Amino acid sequence: MGLDDLKPFNPREKVIEYLLEDAHKSKKLIDLTVKGFADETSRESPAPGGGTISAYMGALGAALGTMVANLSSHKAGWDDRWEEFSTWAERGQAIQAELMTLVDEDTEAFNRIMAAFGLPKGTDEEKAARTVAIQEATLFATEVPLHTMQASIKVFELCRAMAEEGNPNSVSDAGVGVLAARAAVLGAGLNVKINAGGLKDRAAADRLVGQANALIAQANTAEAEIMKIVEAKL
Repeated sequence: MGLDDLKPFNPREKVIEYLLEDAHKSKKLIDLTVKGFADETSRESPAPGGGTISAYMGALGAALGTMVANLSSHKAGWDDRWEEFSTWAERGQAIQAELMTLVDEDTEAFNRIMAAFGLPKGTDEEKAARTVAIQEATLFATEVPLHTMQASIKVFELCRAMAEEGNPNSVSDAGVGVLAARAAVLGAGLNVKINAGGLKDRAAADRLVGQANALIAQANTAEAEIMKIVEAKL
């Protein structure tokens, strides 16, 4: 066997600490325990960060609205309304599933940016390719939190219906769902804006920020309206 046949030494295949690190990084955030998720967020690494947490808050808001729908569908004396609330529960579960996917997608978006910055830049061609990759990754990292905002906005309709029509004993849960949804929208909006700042295509950046601002205004209005309904029933 000649030197050309020798496999290059890769420390990440040989050192057990690296193997454990890679296995840890490949694990989906949504597969972690509640404590594990919080611990992972607290570590000295930029991801998961605010965008990921925003998606998770949106998912929790949807989960609370869904819980109220499920409780309402089984409330004694409301047997004739089970289909109405079951339909709301199904909508809530779909919103929750969408946002849970975005929990990991937001962290993946950050990882794409880091990978792009790590590309070689020794030649003009490499520099040009690296620049394109960074811009593509930055655009993706701006679009993902916008998607989180769009998904989280759907939570308000669910929680409004539950505050108005759901089991009155659970109206406070619908209210917490509203607060979580607003935090999700505003938090994801911050990530849209900070990532849009790295886009060279300023027309695209302005468009994305404009959409984010519209969703923020919508969330603030919806939260204020629904919380009045909640407070009146407490």
